[in-house]
Amino acid sequence: MGTAANVAAVLAGTLLGVLLGNRLPVRTRDVVTDGLGLVTLLIAATSAIAVLDPGLAEYAGSSAPMLIVLASLVLGGVVGSLLRIEDRLAGLGGYLQRLLTRDSGTAGRQRFIDGFITASLIFCTGPLTILGSLNDGLGNGADQLYLKSALDGFAAIAFAAAFGWGVGASVVTIVVVQGGLTVVGAALGDVLPDPHLTAITATGGLLLVGVALRLLRIREIPVADLLPALLIAPILVEVIGASR
Repeated sequence: MGTAANVAAVLAGTLLGVLLGNRLPVRTRDVVTDGLGLVTLLIAATSAIAVLDPGLAEYAGSSAPMLIVLASLVLGGVVGSLLRIEDRLAGLGGYLQRLLTRDSGTAGRQRFIDGFITASLIFCTGPLTILGSLNDGLGNGADQLYLKSALDGFAAIAFAAAFGWGVGASVVTIVVVQGGLTVVGAALGDVLPDPHLTAITATGGLLLVGVALRLLRIREIPVADLLPALLIAPILVEVIGASR
């Protein structure tokens, strides 16, 4: 139910954003995107600060958390680049653009893809995505996903005003990622201790920094290629913690 609510909120926000965006000049939409970039940077900072969590330091050692996040991003970047996750995500966005819209121009296609990739990354890399989906699957309620749905709905309005229907196409990613994590939570139970979840939160925060830099047009970091870091982080925590 949490993922279903999230999908409904993003679709509703996208519809409102497209209707509003068509009435806004390009300059205004650029300013909206810059504002979202700054807010994303703030959210990223609040997540990345989890690297200083005492529980993670106690489990893995006081000097380990920073190294865990660093190694996760490096190894995750290697894996993601070899798998060409960013290119495949862009390809999926292009396919959905051709399937769902009539705008075949290069500019329209790129705008759709940018909206799809940006929204997918923001809606699916935050700590609420992982924690909320797992808790929903574990039967602990979907309160975190309902909160995320409200935040994503408002964000979708702003993103769709700038990027158009590509933001709505991100519900495909939401269903796959959040739905998959919910199934994992239901099948495996509570398998991740707090230090492991903390490492995922800190690593996800840094990924959101990369998203913010893209939104602010500072640097086009291939954030999707870094997504495997979210899987590597808890593995490194377990390896380091078990070896102490």
